[in-house]
Amino acid sequence: MTASKSSRARQARARAQAQAQRGQATARNGSTANASTSNGSTARAGTVAKPGTVAKPGTVAKASTLVQAASPARAVATRGGSLDRRGARGLARQQETTAEPEAPSTTTIPVWFQLTTWILSLAGLGVSIYLTIAHFTDQKLAACAESGAINCTKVTTSPQSYVFGIPVAVLGLAFFVAAVALMSPWAWRWARREVALIRIASLVVGVGFVLYLVYTELFTIGAICLYCTSVHVITFLLFVLTAFAAAAWGLPERQRG
Repeated sequence: MTASKSSRARQARARAQAQAQRGQATARNGSTANASTSNGSTARAGTVAKPGTVAKPGTVAKASTLVQAASPARAVATRGGSLDRRGARGLARQQETTAEPEAPSTTTIPVWFQLTTWILSLAGLGVSIYLTIAHFTDQKLAACAESGAINCTKVTTSPQSYVFGIPVAVLGLAFFVAAVALMSPWAWRWARREVALIRIASLVVGVGFVLYLVYTELFTIGAICLYCTSVHVITFLLFVLTAFAAAAWGLPERQRG
């Protein structure tokens, strides 16, 4: 009886100790769960953190969780769970590469147009040189009649062949020397507003002078000079082309100092 009672007592003590150990383990697990709940929650797979949210200490994000950062740097989840962060500089560079190039502010005059005006100016310069030489050497102009409505000698030797005491041939020579420089491809490519304005102004003056000479030939002298007429036509064509260039391609912008 005594032995059975002692064994029963031992068994009861062992059961009490086991229950006590189980209670302690349960209390520890409960406190751990409470601590994890209070300090931070575990993010489930597939959850998304909205911009502006702040994760508490202890929060664990799984590999499949997508985190959207509120800062300019974006965090993108990759397969291995690593984050590829793109800063604001990277995004700006990407936008610059994808942006369409801006159109140029000024349009370049076509090469064929530059050469056309330059060749016309050279032709006018050649005729003016010939007329100037013939005026000072008293030579007859080649292939030009001296009677009737077409009479080059009558026109070139008339009192109207001088303007303010200067031979008209010399004035034409000076005009086309300037025209060759202003109508050259280098002058067209030189994007200076002042050059364009001087080109237009000189041609306006030239066309006005041509109208005066044509009126003088028809109504005062009563004869026409073929060489003079060729110079008049070239001047008028240069005026039309220059006006067309200003209307089609505009004038260069004013240079800022």
